[in-house]
Amino acid sequence: MNDYGVTGATTGIEVLLKLPIHTVWSGITAIQRYGEWSPECIYGAWLEENATFEARNRFPNGLETYVTCTVTVLEEPTRFGWDVYGGEDVPLAHWEYELEDRGPETLVRQSFTHGPGDSGLRMGVLKYPDRATEIIRGRLDELAANMRTTLAAMEEALRRSGGLAGRL
Repeated sequence: MNDYGVTGATTGIEVLLKLPIHTVWSGITAIQRYGEWSPECIYGAWLEENATFEARNRFPNGLETYVTCTVTVLEEPTRFGWDVYGGEDVPLAHWEYELEDRGPETLVRQSFTHGPGDSGLRMGVLKYPDRATEIIRGRLDELAANMRTTLAAMEEALRRSGGLAGRL
């Protein structure tokens, strides 16, 4: 079945945060705080000894979704990533952070890659295949903007709290 380029669709950002790497690490692994920072993720909680977590997302149209995530990359303090599952055995997405230590600052590279699992993006593209490129680009642009918003809010919150976020 043709998925019109959904599987493997990727976006990412690169942001320099004015925080040391260990502080940024504490933020990106503080899943329970993502609801404070993200324009889309409204809730996160660790399950099963920090190997999996649950998350809830709210979209601009009011739709709320529940997903479970499995940590697939854990290389403290430089890489953290997870696969997202919406009830299937295959992931619908993979998220990852790569951190580069720059002394008092940290270069953050965050990426999103759509997996083969079902998602709202896939449903939208299958419903409107003649607009697939536009729909995919729009969602990837939205995700990149959300990444920037989340990291800016995280940076501000960590600066105010002296870098305490709750460690993995």
